[in-house]
Amino acid sequence: MDEPREPGKSTQESSAKHEKAQRDAVQRNRMALFDDAFWAKSGHQRSVLALLAKRLFDIVVSLAAIILLSPVLLIVALLIKLESRGPMIFHQLRVGKYNIPFTMLKFRSMRIGAEYNKQALMVSNEMDGPVFKIRDDPRVTRVGRFIRRWSLDELPQLFNVLRGDMSVVGPRPLPVVEVADMREDQMRRHSVKPGLTCIWQISGRNEISFDEWIQLDLIYVDNASFALDLEIFFRTFRAVLKRKGSY
Repeated sequence: MDEPREPGKSTQESSAKHEKAQRDAVQRNRMALFDDAFWAKSGHQRSVLALLAKRLFDIVVSLAAIILLSPVLLIVALLIKLESRGPMIFHQLRVGKYNIPFTMLKFRSMRIGAEYNKQALMVSNEMDGPVFKIRDDPRVTRVGRFIRRWSLDELPQLFNVLRGDMSVVGPRPLPVVEVADMREDQMRRHSVKPGLTCIWQISGRNEISFDEWIQLDLIYVDNASFALDLEIFFRTFRAVLKRKGSY
């Protein structure tokens, strides 16, 4: 006679196997992005000097980008204004370092009132976990679809970086309503400043699961260094040009 199984034991074992599969998948992704030698020299550097170097890098890059891309910023803003009524910049409360909320800036890519229509579209959500994303979102305008495809809608976040709310490299900031549904062990991603780009950004973005996304963020947190930031920063240009996983 088989021994009686504990209630819920089968579910726990299934969940454990799923989590192990996710960790293994993320590990393969991690090693595919960077070789062993890179991870060996990418130590966990959190000294005052390292933090100052990161902040200086953020200021220089964001300020230079704002100046160089100012014509692009003006053109995108004008196109948004010409296509539909409403503000050019979309303000949204996102979760920053130490779970402190801040107002993140984006070029508006949706019609006015899009946030109120989100609930009706939840059945079409293509992401797992608390994140909401669909490929052909009917709320997105024609200009919005174009600027999203090339990540131009994210450019106003350069001002968030300059202001100190964000960093050039770090886990992407999530809306407050989505973070509220995250598990406690996933919240460790908020121990560093959120960023414009991260490992997730160069790994396929919306093509990977939410759990993999968070695991990649935690890998960044555990291996944070200036060398890793530079590597992710330069690889981001290639990822944007390929437009993989962007919608």
